[in-house]
Formats: sequence, C-alpha cells, structure tokens
Amino acid sequence: MTLPQKLPPVICLMGPTASGKTALAMALYDALPCEIVSVDSALVYKGMDIGTAKPTADELEKYPHRLIDLIDPADSYSAADFCKDALREIAEIRAAGKIPLLVGGTMMYFKSLIEGISPLPEASPEVRKVIEKEANEYGWQHMHNELAKVDAVSAERIHPNDPQRLTRALEVYRLTGNTLTQLTAIKGDTVDGDVLQFAIAPRDRSTLHQRIELRYNMMIEQGFEQEVQALKARGDLHENLPSIRCVGYRQMWQYLDGEFDHKEMIFRGVCATRQLAKRQLTWLRSWPNLQWLDMEDESNLQQVLSAISKL
Repeated sequence: MTLPQKLPPVICLMGPTASGKTALAMALYDALPCEIVSVDSALVYKGMDIGTAKPTADELEKYPHRLIDLIDPADSYSAADFCKDALREIAEIRAAGKIPLLVGGTMMYFKSLIEGISPLPEASPEVRKVIEKEANEYGWQHMHNELAKVDAVSAERIHPNDPQRLTRALEVYRLTGNTLTQLTAIKGDTVDGDVLQFAIAPRDRSTLHQRIELRYNMMIEQGFEQEVQALKARGDLHENLPSIRCVGYRQMWQYLDGEFDHKEMIFRGVCATRQLAKRQLTWLRSWPNLQWLDMEDESNLQQVLSAISKL
C-alpha cells in the first residue's frame, strides 16, 4: 500500500507596508525550494511600479513573483479573482514539489483565501439600472420593503437610506434566485494542508513611520510623479478607480490636478500610508494562528525555517 504524499506547506508572510516582507521573502526564496506569490491588491496593476513599491526588474528576475502585473489600471480585480488565481498558483507550485510562499499586505485577500469566499455574482449594470429606475419611481422605502419580503435578515441589517447596499442585496436575489443571506453563509474553496502564518511588524510603531516617510521620499526621487503623469496622460483613468485610489497615487493625482502643492502632497501621501499601516496592524491583532516576527530581529529567517522544520 502506498501512502499519499503529504502536500508541501503554504507559508503566509503578512505585515504592514514597509515592514520588510519582501526582503524576508527573498531570503526564504534563497533558503527553501519555494515560489513567491504576491498578495497585494496594488501590485496587480501594470504600469504602477514605483508607487506600489513593486520589486524591481532585477529583483523579479532573481526572485520571480506570481500574481503581479495582471491587469490594466482601468480594470478591476476582486478578492474572488485573487482567490481563484492564488489557488491555481498554489496547486501548480505544490505539483512541482515546491512550497508556495504568499507575501503581501492585503489582509482581505489572505482572509478570503484562508477562510473561503462566498459565491456572490459579479455586479450587473443592467440589473442595477432596473433597480435604480424602480427606486426613482417608487422610492427606496418601497425597494426596502421588497427586500424584506425575500430576505428579512438583510433588510434588518440594511437601512432604507443605504441605496448602495440595498441595490446589491436586491441585485444578488434577482441574478441568482438566492438571497444575500443564503449566499454569504456559503464559503468557497480554501487552501488545504498545512498553512503557516507569520506577521512581520515593528515593536515600536515610530520605527515603521520613519521607514514609511523614507520610502515615500525615495519614490519621489525614483520618478513617482512621472509615473502618475503617464497614467493621467492616457485620458481613460480617473481618481475614483480602485487603481488610482491606491495609497500615494490619489495624493499624487490630486497634486497634479493642482489641488495642493508638492510639500502638501508628500505630507498627505505619508499620512495616508501610515493610516494604511495602522489598518493592516489592526487586522493582524485579531488574526488567529499567527506567529509574530519583529521586523528588526535578525533571526526572523531562522524562526520561519524552524517552524517549517517542525511540521
């Protein structure tokens, strides 16, 4: 009798922006038979390199990253898209006998991959137009009453004066015949086998703040303004797209629109990045099954390797 071969583990390396995730990932790549998979909602965009702190061409040649440069900045990419793509990449890496090393700071992506994501339909502009037309004719209270008849749980949760969420709940029902409550109770595919989860973070947040400010100024020196100018020059992008809402890009876009001066742009960009780091750390503090690494500890590589050796 031949026993089934154990799957290689999946390593998840999370942490706030500028905490040193990429450097540790590269060290792990040198030490292990692994492949790096990016878990970053900004790195999926082509032509957005400097402001996203994307690894350089030289770094990518030596340390290939999967799931970067996937889509144009005019397009959208959801957590469901990520889960589908990441599960495919993980299966390919494991099939080759290697360890998938998932690295990034988009916590929703990690959560969706580890816990599963509900099979909700994509937005339908046609259905939304019909709902909006009905709301204009009969009022949002009427639409809320309609939702209450088919999905009382969602109606209890969603206020009649919240047209965005009300539209989504009605849209899901009209598209699938199932309620939002029913579908969100279903979880899709998740990563199987051993999953080791690490978070690299600062002991003192002021150290991270200094790194963020230093990195933002380095981006300016590397040509971040020119990168955003090129995006603006296309003519088909605007400030409300998910790509341009990425931290740093919105502030640079507004500066180029003349909303404030260069000094204010840097200040706002640094503040927005610090706020992102704070949100990331808030996610991580409530994260289960997490092993913490101090971003200034030189033994982080050995700690990860030690944890893997114990599987």
